[in-house]
Amino acid sequence: MSWISGPLVAFDLETTGTDVETDRIVTAAVVRLDPAGAVAAERTWLLDPGVAIPEQASAIHGISTQHAREHGVRAASAVEEIAQAVAEGLRSGTPLVVMNARYDLSLLDRECRRHSVASITERLGGVPAPVIDPLVIDKHVDKYRKGKRALHALCAHYGVSLDDAHDARADAVAAARVVRRIGERHRPVGLMPLADLHGLQVRAAAEQSASLQAYLRRTADPTAVVEAAWPLIPRSR
Repeated sequence: MSWISGPLVAFDLETTGTDVETDRIVTAAVVRLDPAGAVAAERTWLLDPGVAIPEQASAIHGISTQHAREHGVRAASAVEEIAQAVAEGLRSGTPLVVMNARYDLSLLDRECRRHSVASITERLGGVPAPVIDPLVIDKHVDKYRKGKRALHALCAHYGVSLDDAHDARADAVAAARVVRRIGERHRPVGLMPLADLHGLQVRAAAEQSASLQAYLRRTADPTAVVEAAWPLIPRSR
């Protein structure tokens, strides 16, 4: 049976910024979709990240520092629960869908270190797998399509509704539905065994990073470095 005909677990974060080493989780969602694409189970979290949420980030996801402090749970306990929920999904053999997995999974990994809880890698005994990243796969199967590749753009391209962008639950559900559409439209990907699909994305993500790095070095910054590792950026020593 193809993975596009089975259940999917989707994971998404909204955060204080874009740096996996220093930024914090504000909201999170882990959602299980049944084979028909309906939500079968879900968990969501609102955290008090322990730092001020920049106005630029609040403008995107709608969570202010005051709101997070008044209504959010303690970051350490939430990070433990999020990591456990993600690990449980992967232990079940269900593929984990994460839009721009390199960012979300790496930031969760750093939050685990920050709060001294076991990381996904430690819980699983290896790098999270199988992961399906609609950003990486879409760039691989439709390399030369012009336009943005953000989630809202992928939803428009693949005919998936996204009614509440930058809400962690809504984004997680949309990402899972997008990746299923990609698999249906591009059958070689949709029929690929999950281990092979994961390996394909490791290679594709590295190629995409190398291409972007070369472009940036030609046009903007001759010293630009674009991370190649996927789905998890290794921790610095």
